[in-house]
Amino acid sequence: MQRNNNRPGGPMGGGHMGRVEKAKNFKGTLRKLMNYMGRYRWSMLVVILLAAGSSVFSVIGPKRMGQITTEIFTGLMRKISGGPGINFGAIGHLLLWLLGLYGISAFLSFLQGYIMSSVSQKVSYDLRMQLAAKVHRLPMQYFDHTTTGEVLSRVTNDVDTLGQALNQSMTQIVSSTATAVGVLVMMLTISWKMTLVALAIVPLSSYLMGFVVKRSQKYFVGQQKLLGQVNGQVEEVFSGHVVVKAFNAQESMTRIFDRTNKELFDSARKSQFYSGLIHPIMNFIGNLGYVAMVVLGGYYATQGVIAVGDIQSFNQYVRSFNQPIAQIAQIAGIIQSAMAASERVFEFLEEPEETPVVANPVSISGVRGQVTFDHVRFGYNASQPVIRDFNAIIQPGQKVAIVGPTGSGKTTMVKLLMRFYDVDSGSIKVDGHDLREFDRDELRKLYGMVLQETWLFGGSIMENIRYGRLGATDDEVVQAARSAHANHFIRALPGGYHMKLNEESSNISQGQKQLLTIARAILADPKIMILDEATSSVDTRTEILIQKAMAELMRDRTSFVIAHRLSTIRDADWILVMQDGDIVEQGKHEELLHRSGFYAKLYKAQFERTA
Repeated sequence: MQRNNNRPGGPMGGGHMGRVEKAKNFKGTLRKLMNYMGRYRWSMLVVILLAAGSSVFSVIGPKRMGQITTEIFTGLMRKISGGPGINFGAIGHLLLWLLGLYGISAFLSFLQGYIMSSVSQKVSYDLRMQLAAKVHRLPMQYFDHTTTGEVLSRVTNDVDTLGQALNQSMTQIVSSTATAVGVLVMMLTISWKMTLVALAIVPLSSYLMGFVVKRSQKYFVGQQKLLGQVNGQVEEVFSGHVVVKAFNAQESMTRIFDRTNKELFDSARKSQFYSGLIHPIMNFIGNLGYVAMVVLGGYYATQGVIAVGDIQSFNQYVRSFNQPIAQIAQIAGIIQSAMAASERVFEFLEEPEETPVVANPVSISGVRGQVTFDHVRFGYNASQPVIRDFNAIIQPGQKVAIVGPTGSGKTTMVKLLMRFYDVDSGSIKVDGHDLREFDRDELRKLYGMVLQETWLFGGSIMENIRYGRLGATDDEVVQAARSAHANHFIRALPGGYHMKLNEESSNISQGQKQLLTIARAILADPKIMILDEATSSVDTRTEILIQKAMAELMRDRTSFVIAHRLSTIRDADWILVMQDGDIVEQGKHEELLHRSGFYAKLYKAQFERTA
């Protein structure tokens, strides 16, 4: 697919990113994500119940282990006192209970993992579909200021980050919370005093966790943004590698990439470092609590307050209690990364869209093709107008040429005619109806376009031509290619019409690309034709053949031809000469030459240059 990455604010031209701030609205993004996840509420409820059930069954295990230890200890004491020894029957019964508990816990954990992985991938799938559909609804202005790599990063990296975070963190949060609550209950059944001592470490854990999370958040946000910049730079350089090599710009591009890559490295290193601190800090605090429980439990055992097995169970519960807290703290890093990714995804989904449908739209049926430009004024930046006061009336079936120097506003007029942009003031009308009275999708069915920049996608030549009219038969496609004088070279290619074009269409020449786009426009059979430098990439002989085909194609159709090569538009019904966004002259070719004005100067300069 051909791309145009020469946009303002592109990754190659962007400034240094500098210090990355925290997410704009962490709570708001979380709320949006929760609302979005509402469509999967029943699956999520099942996951929560399974995760909670798995945790409950696993929490009961240490209690049974303590009972086994107590049974062994009391049996040994009885043996020493001359009584009956260890009751292996009771121990066997407890072991069966323990095996059953852990088996059920593992089975429930397997089920919730399976369901959650399905849900997370479904979320990723749905988000990608929405993002892909959103791309087609965004106005052209958005892509003038956003790089291709940045858009791709939101569709790929950010969605993947969110999907992985949901799969890893959602069930972990539920199971860790259920484990913490269950462990707390079991600890209270053993000794409420020892439980209070164990809980004394929670405030310290919470404080340290909050401190680390607060410091790492900005680096997670920066990591996602810089990842988008890196993707943009790689995509831009790869698609333009011929130009980069031709101008020996490899070192320059490498330096630019190296700078952004270092920023990404620094942001990712810091985010992972702070996130990695959580686990050892929580382990250290947990070990402090573990030591305290051993000392206190030993004292209570000597006093006969609790059984020996209960000490073992309680110490296991202390370990188990600290573990889910540490897991939740560790998950906090994943959640931060997910929120940063979610924020970027939802920002993209909430971008203002084109309004394809209007109330009571005008029908395109019966349109004759009269086009009126009435005091049109437009600028990509409101303070810098490109078109200042454009006025013209084009009758149905006329072939109108628009000429002028680079930057005079010729291509901009085409974009306005297609409603890629709306005029700032004035109006453009088709058959007396303002373009804004038509549905955008319906309006664009009126036009066929052949642009200076060829656009072909990875696929067969047949599929690329058929893009002009998806319901066309193979015979109609071949006939369109014949009209564009492309049939001969297509037949000579390996595979003919079924030859696959690569992503950049580099396996055919630039002139052949242009012929295919012309064939596509012929197949579309539009009411209004727009040709922007349509023959600029072909040789003179092919150009003559194309001009003949175009003359037949444009018969009884309103046609706009934008060309720098003035020799190609001598037979135009009307010529509009543009300079600095205004029409400075208009008329037929011979008439404009006799005036010896701006058009005559352009023509003579071009003639002298080619003489």
